[in-house]
Parts: sequence; structure tokens; C-alpha cells
Amino acid sequence: QVQLVESGGQLVQAGGSLTLSCVASGLLFSSYVMGWFRQSPGKDRDLVAVISTNSGNTLYGDSMKGRFTISRDNAKNTVYLQMNSLKPEDTAVYYCAAGLSYATKDMLYLYWGQGTEVTVSS
Repeated sequence: QVQLVESGGQLVQAGGSLTLSCVASGLLFSSYVMGWFRQSPGKDRDLVAVISTNSGNTLYGDSMKGRFTISRDNAKNTVYLQMNSLKPEDTAVYYCAAGLSYATKDMLYLYWGQGTEVTVSS
């Protein structure tokens, strides 16, 4: 079965940096668009970033632009999210997802990880 496992979430102070990783198995990783989404309690799941199959294209949510960087290593079946200049508003559970379309809507992604929690303290 397909499995996506995120790691790297932790408590970090505002202004700090953190890198999340997501390792995929059970699928041909290089054939899938990968995305990061996040969700805070009581709120909708929001787009963080999307990366195309060959890393040729990336998209970011408005509040992430200039601070976050998505990347992938197809040889390692891994997608990363580097987060800089973190703000308390970035506190959320971060999920990685795999899909067949280069899309910003979470509904269009086929597989999801369990999430990793990021807490940014002020």
C-alpha cells in the first residue's frame, strides 16, 4: 500500500527555521506531484506548497512565499519543506500529499501522510 510518512515537526521559536521531510513508499514516486498542506484546529486545510514531478515547477501559498521552499529528491522518494522566518501563525499540523495533477486543491490529491506537528512560539 501507499504510505507517506512526515517527520521533522517540533517546537520552534518565532523567527527560527525548520525542515520537514516526507518519505513515500508503495508508489512510483517520480510519477507523482507532491504537495504540502497544513491545518490548524478548527480551520480548513490550506495549501503550503506544490512541486512538480521533476522539480521543474513550484507553487506556494500566499503567506509562505519568500519564507518556505519545497524540494524533492526522487532517488530518495522524499519531499522536503524548508521553513524559514517562522511565525506563530505557522503553527499547524503539516501534511504531505501525492497526486497526479499539479494542483492547489487538496481534494485533487490521492494519498496523504499522517501529518507532523509544528508549533511556533512567540
